[in-house]
Amino acid sequence: MTRRTSTPDPPGTARRLGGLLLWFAVLGGAVAWAVHLFFAWGVVEVTCLAGHQQIGGVPLEVVTAIAVIVPGLVTVAALLVSVLAYRRVRDTGDGGDGDELDRTRFSRTKLLAVVGLWANLLFVAIIAFDGIALVVFSSCQR
Repeated sequence: MTRRTSTPDPPGTARRLGGLLLWFAVLGGAVAWAVHLFFAWGVVEVTCLAGHQQIGGVPLEVVTAIAVIVPGLVTVAALLVSVLAYRRVRDTGDGGDGDELDRTRFSRTKLLAVVGLWANLLFVAIIAFDGIALVVFSSCQR
C-alpha cells in the first residue's frame, strides 16, 4: 500500500523545529506567567518584607518592571507563534486529502494552535493587569 500525501514530509530538523515552536505557542505564555509570578510578586514581596529597596544593587522598581515586561514579551511572542501556526493550518484546508495519520496530525496541530491562541491571550491580559496592580499597590510602603 502506498502512502498518499498532498505535501512531502519536511526534513527531520524542520519537523522538530516546527514541533518545538508549536509547544512554545501552547506553553510559552503559561511558563512566562509562572516566571512573572515568582519574580514580580514573590521576590519583590520577600525583599520588601526584609526591609530592602534593592535586589543586588538594582532598585526594586526596575526589577519589578523587568519582571513584568520580559514575561509579557515572551507571552506576546508565543501568541504570535500560535497565530502563525493557526493560519498555516487554516490555509492548508481540512487535512482530509491524506491518510488517517495525516488527518490526525492536522487535527492535533490545529487544536494546539487554537489552545495556544486563547491561552496566550489570557496570559497577556493576566500579566498586564498584574503589572498595573504592582504599580498601583506598591509592596513596599515608604
